[in-house]
Amino acid sequence: MAHEYRSQPRLSPNSNEEDMGPVLAPRLAYFAAVARHEHVTRAAAEMGVPQSTLSRAMVRLEADLGVALFARRGRTVALTPAGRRFLTAAERALAEVERAADTVRADADPTAGRVAFGFLHTMGSETVPALIRAFRVDHPKVRFTLVQNYGEAMIERLRAGELDLCLTSPVPDAPDLVGRRLDEQRLRLVVPDDHRLAGRRRIRLAEAAEETFVTLEPGYGLRRITDDLCAEAGFAPRVAFEGEEAETLRGLVAAGLGVALLPPPAVARPGVVELTVTAPRAVREIGVAWLDGHPDTPPVAAFKKFLLSRRGHLLPKGSQPPPEESAPA
Repeated sequence: MAHEYRSQPRLSPNSNEEDMGPVLAPRLAYFAAVARHEHVTRAAAEMGVPQSTLSRAMVRLEADLGVALFARRGRTVALTPAGRRFLTAAERALAEVERAADTVRADADPTAGRVAFGFLHTMGSETVPALIRAFRVDHPKVRFTLVQNYGEAMIERLRAGELDLCLTSPVPDAPDLVGRRLDEQRLRLVVPDDHRLAGRRRIRLAEAAEETFVTLEPGYGLRRITDDLCAEAGFAPRVAFEGEEAETLRGLVAAGLGVALLPPPAVARPGVVELTVTAPRAVREIGVAWLDGHPDTPPVAAFKKFLLSRRGHLLPKGSQPPPEESAPA
């Protein structure tokens, strides 16, 4: 027996109005179909559901809203003024959901999907462009959303779901994260070119105990490494300036504001001399991190596999410590 939709619900506004979204969302497509056809039978055929199911869904929708959305006219239905207003909003919501679905499907596409990739500021000039260029030899259409930041900020964005992977230092050790060591990068003591130590090639860090340092701000991995290396050398650095970017610090060293422990620059900077630190062993580990248990889309899985395959060969030549720097002198 055919069921006809009769728009005569008992209208009682939902008592928990703050939770209306989850209640209404599953019925929006049904409502839009009925409104579009102005006929429950035709709408049910389009949606592939029994007419009785659609009729009951509309009655419940009106009951939950406490508003009549349809007026019955023989075998057809017509929107009330409230129904027309609700339809406008429902169509916007459904279109937004469709756009979101298209976006996530596109991002997961194995050949042309998206990878949200974070990396340290010091990785931006050479390392990351070279990595992406090499990866795109076999994956030319994969898209990247790139985020350049310091380590703790990138870990926060990983946890927030804004990044898929990040290159960071030190390699994180947390129960909700997976970290894999990929390489290590030498650190130099950078001094002004007219400094008393500028004629040296190698130095023990303890020899700089009386120097003034310029460093990155607390929270940066390189700042933590600087503090730890100085402590291992037997002193706490006297800090004259805290910055956010390594090349800014190199410029301040050139201006005579202090000395700094920094990774090698992409291009040699005039006004400074970069000394090999023989003791303690002055390197920083570079690793890749991701959320534990977080499922990867095909493009993210491919890029993760690529990064792990570069273990020991991630950094440009000149960034890695040569054999003579591997042991304190």
